[in-house]
Amino acid sequence: MRPLTDAETKDFFEKLSKYIGSNIQRLIERSDGLYCFRLHNDRVFYCSEYHLKQASVISRENLVSFGTCFGKFTKSGKFRLHITALDFLAPYATYRVLLKPNAEQQFLYGHNISVSGIHRISDNTPKYAGIIVYSVGEVALGFGVAAKSSHEIRHTDPIATGIFHQADIGEYIRQESTLI
Repeated sequence: MRPLTDAETKDFFEKLSKYIGSNIQRLIERSDGLYCFRLHNDRVFYCSEYHLKQASVISRENLVSFGTCFGKFTKSGKFRLHITALDFLAPYATYRVLLKPNAEQQFLYGHNISVSGIHRISDNTPKYAGIIVYSVGEVALGFGVAAKSSHEIRHTDPIATGIFHQADIGEYIRQESTLI
């Protein structure tokens, strides 16, 4: 477990800023104490400084996990956000989209969302912006990327792709057989 290097921090914060903008500071300086990001086995973990001190007693070989895994760096050096970060990022989302009930199931199966499946989208959402995907009942379902701007979505063909799928809460079930 070690602090992120400058290059890793830059890549990681760029990815987070796609989804929560300048609210990254709120993740670090919380009312219940200071939190930090640490790298262990190519995964970025988010934990309080108290828990970091507790985990530092355990040797690297024996330490499996600590805190919440926000994502991992791929072998090519790119950062991939995991669904476990959703609960921490959803309250600070810059852009949001609400899906119709029939599109929720498709999103949870790992498919992209067509324009007809979008119930509501944040105003002024730019093309290729990171989006937190919600159900109509305001339950966070996952991450996506806007295939079109919010203005284009309102004036385009209903069968065109509106949201590219990135990660969703259904991944736990789909990946269950590969994890064991």
